[in-house]
Amino acid sequence: MVFSIPVLCAVAVGVFLLGAASPFDPIHQYYGVQIFNASASEIAQAREALGLNDSLVVQFGRWAGGLLSGDLGVSRSFRQPVAEVVSERLPWTLLLVIVGLVLAVLIALVLGVLAAWRQGGWLDRCVTALGHALEGIPPFVLALVAIAVFSLSLGWFPVAGLTDAGAEATFGQVTSHLALPALVLAVSQTPWLVLHVRQSLLTSLAEDHVTGARARGLAEHVVVLRHALPTALLPFVTLIGARVPELVTGAVLVEEVFSWPGVASAVVRAALAVDFPLLVVLSLLATAAVLIGSLLADVAAAVLDPRVGVDG
Repeated sequence: MVFSIPVLCAVAVGVFLLGAASPFDPIHQYYGVQIFNASASEIAQAREALGLNDSLVVQFGRWAGGLLSGDLGVSRSFRQPVAEVVSERLPWTLLLVIVGLVLAVLIALVLGVLAAWRQGGWLDRCVTALGHALEGIPPFVLALVAIAVFSLSLGWFPVAGLTDAGAEATFGQVTSHLALPALVLAVSQTPWLVLHVRQSLLTSLAEDHVTGARARGLAEHVVVLRHALPTALLPFVTLIGARVPELVTGAVLVEEVFSWPGVASAVVRAALAVDFPLLVVLSLLATAAVLIGSLLADVAAAVLDPRVGVDG
């Protein structure tokens, strides 16, 4: 994972370069509608105080120097330290992502195994058709449809937010508001996972050790679950690691639609305000999540199959 350091550095530089090319003026986002009441001298003083008159190299150097000393900087859009913004919002994003990923894996394993076990049956045809259909639907479209059906029409789940208006963040409140966005996030990731499980299991069922298990007279569920499925899980674990970037992107879109108080709204707000300190830290967190996901997938593959080499 030594290569992750230059990757993170490249991401940080890239964010600053993209921000510099942004058509948005940070001072307008900082003042908001109050900019129409501010004088030219006040705006000039604010630019100087925020360091907006400095060159991009100076701004990046100031941010990097603070980062090395443990100071993430101050968010111009939220007007509070970046560390506070991240610490307040990141736990809710992690909760949504973890629950969504667990649901996606469970749904994919159950439906993928049943579809391969009963290849050619009605369940297999339905799972395959639905999986291919959902592959092309963006997460935010699924989220809007879910809100229209399950929240507005049926009234089974709250529309948005972490809790009801004015309610405390109790376990029951958070769970009821988490259920629909987590399910939407899971469904948005399921098509690739379930189709991969199905195909991988079909391949495993045709291998010699599975044929030998059947020849010994073992029950079909024993053959599938104890002999074929473990072989099929190795590429499935690798696929989960490869899906981490899509999972992060899907989480941002789902959070924005459901007004979930995670990092999504912070990403959007920081991008519009060209809020370098916050935008860079959030981008680095997303990059780190992708790198860690890939690392965990490689480790899991090595644990599941000792034949897989691990390059330290």
